[in-house]
Amino acid sequence: MTKPNILIVEDDGAIRNLIASTLKLQEYPFHTARTGKQALLEAVSHQPDIVLLDLGLPDMDGVSIIKQIRSWSALPIIVISARSEDRDKIDALDAGADDYITKPFSVEELLARIRVVERRLQYARQNGGAQEGQTVFINGDLKIDYVAGCVYCDNKEIHLTPIEYKLLCLLARNVGKVLTHTYITREIWGNAWESNVASLRVFMATLRKKIEKDASNPKYIQTHIGIGYRMLRIED
Repeated sequence: MTKPNILIVEDDGAIRNLIASTLKLQEYPFHTARTGKQALLEAVSHQPDIVLLDLGLPDMDGVSIIKQIRSWSALPIIVISARSEDRDKIDALDAGADDYITKPFSVEELLARIRVVERRLQYARQNGGAQEGQTVFINGDLKIDYVAGCVYCDNKEIHLTPIEYKLLCLLARNVGKVLTHTYITREIWGNAWESNVASLRVFMATLRKKIEKDASNPKYIQTHIGIGYRMLRIED
């Protein structure tokens, strides 16, 4: 299996070298950039599979870089930043980042996050590259038949409310990606999203009770406290 090509965007030399050494040991091909302008040039010229992005660059804010990349590409972006406030994480994720790691971080955590994205890329390649065109979604014992509008767990049909079904489909179409409360509620309720954050938590709790064997220890839907939710890819 070909390893994904990774672009490291980091102005701190010590951290950049740490990440580069880690990727080299794991035999990931990579390029590096020290500024936002260089990062955008590298993204266009080398077309990486994954971007590891620091937000605090000397010439541009990382959120601006995310927005620019998202204007022409859906390539996965993992933010690695010293900014630890929930607001910073939410802004980056709402701008289009796929994941967020706070400095200081362990190389084991970084590699684990990369593997999550790697599995998403592999799954997309095996299924024609575009999840939007899927008619059936399968993840572990969970199956969604988009054409019939049916959901199955352990080959048994699960009856969901319309909101629960929309939530599950939204998470499934973004499997492995952290979705913020703002993004989810806007997608589900549109202009009335601000009054439905509390409702989101209620519907997510009832959805988990229906699809999880142990709702108190969920394996499908992961909570990112204060930020949002992510559907995990279940290994076969």
